[in-house]
Amino acid sequence: MKNYVNLMFKCLLVFFSFSIVANAQKTAEISIKNNLNFDRNEVVSISGKQLSNLLKGKKEKELRIKNGGTSEYVVLQWIDYNQDGIQDELLFQAEVSANAKVNYQVVFDGTIPLTESTITTYSRFVPERTDDYAWENDKVAFRTYGPDAQKRVEQKRPDGTLSSGIDLWFKRTDKSIINKWYAENVKKPGYYHIDHGEGYDPYHVGASRGTGGTGIWEDNKLVVSKNFVSYKTIAVGPLRTVFELTYAPWSSYQVKETKRISLDLGSNFSKFEISIDANKSLLNFAIGISLHDNKGEVKINKKEGWFRHAETIDGVFLGEGIVINSKLVRDAFANVSKEKDQSNLLVIGKSKNNKLTYYAGFAWQKSGQVIHEADWDTLLQKQAKLLAKPLRITIKRN
Repeated sequence: MKNYVNLMFKCLLVFFSFSIVANAQKTAEISIKNNLNFDRNEVVSISGKQLSNLLKGKKEKELRIKNGGTSEYVVLQWIDYNQDGIQDELLFQAEVSANAKVNYQVVFDGTIPLTESTITTYSRFVPERTDDYAWENDKVAFRTYGPDAQKRVEQKRPDGTLSSGIDLWFKRTDKSIINKWYAENVKKPGYYHIDHGEGYDPYHVGASRGTGGTGIWEDNKLVVSKNFVSYKTIAVGPLRTVFELTYAPWSSYQVKETKRISLDLGSNFSKFEISIDANKSLLNFAIGISLHDNKGEVKINKKEGWFRHAETIDGVFLGEGIVINSKLVRDAFANVSKEKDQSNLLVIGKSKNNKLTYYAGFAWQKSGQVIHEADWDTLLQKQAKLLAKPLRITIKRN
């Protein structure tokens, strides 16, 4: 009997010791509230004061986040925006049902393996195709063009591109395609213009705005910059890629423009954060979508802040769109021109403190994300609602 009591005592001691250690690990709880009437699965960020409080006295490399409703740990990504060696933001992907709240547990335990993802976001400078900059996630891919591509046009050399428009790459796989498509294109020029089962690039940009390119609307004409002159890759990770492009001063305003572009996992929309500096007041900064041969359909919704073009390319539906805070919209219209690449859907935005933020993206029918215009309109409406009502994040330390 005595041995049985001693054994029970030891078991209880181990149990309570384990409970104390486990509870000590749970240093904080992150509560995420969804105030919209549809489910959300999106990347959330913790930055600034919230991040400082969370890390106080702890090591960031030991931080783990567990879904409170399960025993699963989520994928994390840290971002150092100014690249000073100090992390500025912590990202993870949250799933929250309509009009619901979910809790995530924060623990500091470096022995717990970091959760890895088989899909990712990605971006890089591409010197093997003159000097593109390309970016992608599991749903969409984009690219734009650098100074060497511009010089080739100006010097009448081959493989040049003179454009500050945003090109679209249609993909129908959640795997990364940038490195593969460019590598194959080096071996066989034109490779990525043919669909080999993962998608292809049939989209024409030229001097148009592509989807999300900028300009200045003045005297019934769109003035645009040339190619970007420099780039800086800030983050490449499982949840978000971030980079910056700078442009030489352009137009009579001598606009100095920097685009910080980011793309989150699971999103059809790149986020554009534009910083501008001009020698006089700039009231007519424009964001555009190419209308190509003017056979597509335009829809303008100033009230909700979304604007779209629907067309078919090679007989397959494509929807392109811009989403912006409706309070930042001065005007929006379709500028139809007989001049090649000059037809664009234009949104005239109001910059605030010389900055303007908007989202631009697309969906291609063969990706399985949309079938027709109504599906694309629904995605645009949802994106506008996500912008208007972001997830509410509350952190409570234990």
